[in-house]
Amino acid sequence: MKIAVDVMGGDYGPDEIIQGALEAIEEYNQEIILVGDQVKIKKKLVNKSIKQQVEIVHAGEEISMHDSPATAVRRKKNSSLVKSMRLVKEGKADAMLSAGNTGAVMASALLELGSIKGIDRPAIAAIIPGYQHSTVLLDAGANVNCKPKNLLQFGLMGYLYAEKILNYSCPKVGLLSIGEETTKGNEITLAAYPLLQKANINFIGNVEGRDIFFNLVDVVVCDGFVGNVVLKTIEGMAMAYIKMIEGEIAKNLFTKLGSLLAFSSVRYFKKLLDYAEYGGANLLGVNGVVTICHGSSSAKAIKNAVRLSEEAVEKLLVQAIQNSIEKNILNPNKSYLSAIRQEVKCDCD
Repeated sequence: MKIAVDVMGGDYGPDEIIQGALEAIEEYNQEIILVGDQVKIKKKLVNKSIKQQVEIVHAGEEISMHDSPATAVRRKKNSSLVKSMRLVKEGKADAMLSAGNTGAVMASALLELGSIKGIDRPAIAAIIPGYQHSTVLLDAGANVNCKPKNLLQFGLMGYLYAEKILNYSCPKVGLLSIGEETTKGNEITLAAYPLLQKANINFIGNVEGRDIFFNLVDVVVCDGFVGNVVLKTIEGMAMAYIKMIEGEIAKNLFTKLGSLLAFSSVRYFKKLLDYAEYGGANLLGVNGVVTICHGSSSAKAIKNAVRLSEEAVEKLLVQAIQNSIEKNILNPNKSYLSAIRQEVKCDCD
């Protein structure tokens, strides 16, 4: 298995990206294709004993965080991001990952790989830490405006993601709303509810934001605007809590001594809230394994993103999604067709 890594993307590329890829080789014995400026890559590989296990693909252009995604993908065809995606398309890599421009990753994935038949829009599946276990949130930012049928597709993909990647048995799926009652929500969530209810998944109904952390469900479905706000709020809250804990510990001698007794618990808490532990988020709904990493990804995050990509390939996640969409959308049963008719009544579609 080969994973193509866009080394020029992200705030700390190429150094941290390359370092993370090299750590993945050492820890997971993974074959890596480093895509980017070959001069910079070779400098980083000097005196590295594992450089024989690395393949380099030169890319003379970069897509920055400020570039217009669609325009950059069309014009910068020799960029590290686009060339990494093309390696997957050509079968030279089994997956790709990038910490670069998220919009460009999505645009390139759609252009080079195409979407799975029956999927109108791909979704970003983010892993959120919870009280007892993690929860999958999607869409985490790929689609600002969605239709009810998109939320259905997200639910189907999220269910399989939780089952295949997180190893949850019959994962519970919830629709993010402002109340658990079926009458609560905006036009889109109200119309999406019966679609999810009729789908071949373990849909338990509406959930509220607080339920994400207490594992009422294993998968939370929402549009990309709401999902991204939720994700960024969680990230900010986690960083603030860690800072507050560190500030309290440093207050005086007694709190410092007390922290020694609670050291293992504090360390576990910090690890739980560290996005680097999860590596990245898979872009679901395209014909290939694509992992989107945080823009400020460290070497540790990249290493774990390689592991996440490897799991998605090994567990045939793309094929599982294709089969589910075939069963639930392309060749639906009568109960599902009746739900589709309800969606047509919604003006927002």
